[in-house]
Amino acid sequence: MILGSHLSIAGGTDRALVAAADYGFDTVALFVRNQRQWKAPPLTDEAARLFRRTRRRLGISPVVAHGSYLVNLAGDQPVRRKSLVAVADELDRCGRLGIDYLVMHPGANPKREQGIARIAAGLNASIANCRHRRVKILLETTSGAGNSIGGRFEDLAAIFEQLDRKGRFGVCLDTCHIFAAGYDLRTARAYRQMMAAFDAIIGAARLMAVHVNDSLGDLASHRDRHAHIGAGRIGLRGLANLVNDPRLRNVPMILETPKGTDPAGGDWDAVNAAALRGAARA
Repeated sequence: MILGSHLSIAGGTDRALVAAADYGFDTVALFVRNQRQWKAPPLTDEAARLFRRTRRRLGISPVVAHGSYLVNLAGDQPVRRKSLVAVADELDRCGRLGIDYLVMHPGANPKREQGIARIAAGLNASIANCRHRRVKILLETTSGAGNSIGGRFEDLAAIFEQLDRKGRFGVCLDTCHIFAAGYDLRTARAYRQMMAAFDAIIGAARLMAVHVNDSLGDLASHRDRHAHIGAGRIGLRGLANLVNDPRLRNVPMILETPKGTDPAGGDWDAVNAAALRGAARA
C-alpha cells in the first residue's frame, strides 16, 4: 500500500514533504496555493528548487496536489473565467514543482449536460495551454450533494468522452464521497460490485489515486462529512476491502481525515495510518 495524507504547506511547500517523511508515509497530498482565495503570491524559483531537492532526498512519490475549492468549471461567468485562470496557475505550479497529479472537483451546475460540457471544454483548454506535459488532472468523485457533478460514475464517464487528450486525465476515488453518493463497499460483495461498476463505466485504468476516509453520513445520504478510519458508517472492514485490493497496490492512498489528536493524545494522522496498515495486514 502506498500510503500518505493531505498535509500542511505552512512555512513552504517543502514542509509537507518533510512531515510526510516524519510520519513514514510514501506519498503526500498538498495544496500548491491558498485553496480559498482566487489570488495567490507567485511561486518563486527558489521555492520550486527546494521542493524538488527535498522530494529527491526523501523519496516521496507520487505527490498529489489538490485544486482550489473555489474552482467551478461548470459554472457561469465570472466564476468560470476565474476558475480557468486558477486551474492554469495550479497546473503551472505543479509542473514547476514536479508534482504528478492535480486533483479537482468536477464542478456544479443545475443542468447536468451543460455542466459536463463546460467542464470538458475547460479541461481541454487547460491542458492545451499547459506547457508541463507530466502533470495529470484527476477528477474526484463527489457525494452528489446539490448540483455537484461527479456523484455518479456516469458523470465522469461523460466528461471523459469529451476530452481531447484522455491520457492526461484520471480519477481520484474518495471513499466517503462514493459511499455518500450511494456506492456501498462495506462487504466484500458490495465492494466487488462497486469496483465492477467503476470499471464498466469509467475504466479501472483511470483510477490513479484514492482518498481513504470513513463517512459520518449514511449510505446515499449525500453528506460530505469525513470521519476517522473505522469510526464512521463504512467501518474498518469496508475500508479493508479497498486497501487489500491487489489491483490498487500501486495507487496512492491519501488520508483526508480530520486533524488533531485523539483522546489519548495520539496524532490522528498516525492513528488513522496505523488503522489502515493494520487492515492491510489482516
